[in-house]
Amino acid sequence: MSAHHGHEHGSGGHAGHSHGVTADADRRWLAIALTLIATFMAIEVVIGIVAQSLALISDAAHMLTDAVSIVLALIAMRLAERPARGGFTYGLKRAEILSAQANGLTLLLLGAWLAYEAVRRLFDPPAVEGGLMFYTALAGIAVNVAAAWCISKANRTSLNVEGAYQHILNDLFAFIGTAIAGLVVLLTGFARADAIATLVVVALMFKAGYALVRESGRIFLEAAPAHLDPDAIGDRLAAHSSVAEVHDLHVWTITSGTPALSAHVLVEPVADCHTVRRDLEKILQCDYDVSHTTLQVDHAPQDLLDVRTGGDPVDDTHCEAAHGPVHRDEPHLH
Repeated sequence: MSAHHGHEHGSGGHAGHSHGVTADADRRWLAIALTLIATFMAIEVVIGIVAQSLALISDAAHMLTDAVSIVLALIAMRLAERPARGGFTYGLKRAEILSAQANGLTLLLLGAWLAYEAVRRLFDPPAVEGGLMFYTALAGIAVNVAAAWCISKANRTSLNVEGAYQHILNDLFAFIGTAIAGLVVLLTGFARADAIATLVVVALMFKAGYALVRESGRIFLEAAPAHLDPDAIGDRLAAHSSVAEVHDLHVWTITSGTPALSAHVLVEPVADCHTVRRDLEKILQCDYDVSHTTLQVDHAPQDLLDVRTGGDPVDDTHCEAAHGPVHRDEPHLH
């Protein structure tokens, strides 16, 4: 409680909102996609070895990461559904973010190995069975289209599900490249097309892997969601007619699609703290789609009000270890 008025109010803002999206993801569709991918992957490994095609083997390796990503997604969904208890006050909802980061890292590491092998084959290309390569790639395209369609039925607002979807989508593009390379080998005998197709696959893997690592990393580092500007939010809250100052403002993401916000709000002495808090919660919900909020609302001390009306400057730090800029309804630095 604050010493000057004792109006410290915690707002949960919890009514009628969900803390995550993994409970909405359809595990049945993910399981069907996993079955399709795992079955075809086993067949493709055998054909890739027989055809001596690195592109097919790289596609199979990529499909292995697809399968792992879906398994991780299914496990993360189960964990995320567990209720919050004990030391895990948010539950295990960030298990899906761990899964997404693992997916991204596997794409980057596997891509690095395939890039090395592809470059080596550019200098010393083995004989490649273009026909086997071409027809297997066509089958792979069909399998990946079916798997991607299955996962699209799940809730892709989850970074976890989106990670699995990106794995399969990249694999689809990779199979298209492999089919083209196989046709080139079949028609012209240009064996290096196999390694070139592999490098295309690697580029796609790096792109998807980096995006997953970057987005999951932002969540682990408690960064504000990319679509929310904390400074703009602070200024918007400070513009309320009864608010004197907003500071110690934090915006972060609990798990995919679940932004959270906390702030210390100082209001005019005559203002009703409860009414102001409800007004600010409504602004955050309606304008920024942030419903998980914790607002500490206190009456502003007189020395701060004196500064705002032209009095002598004072030390206006109200928290022992405040973070970030101070927001007031006047020109100020961010």
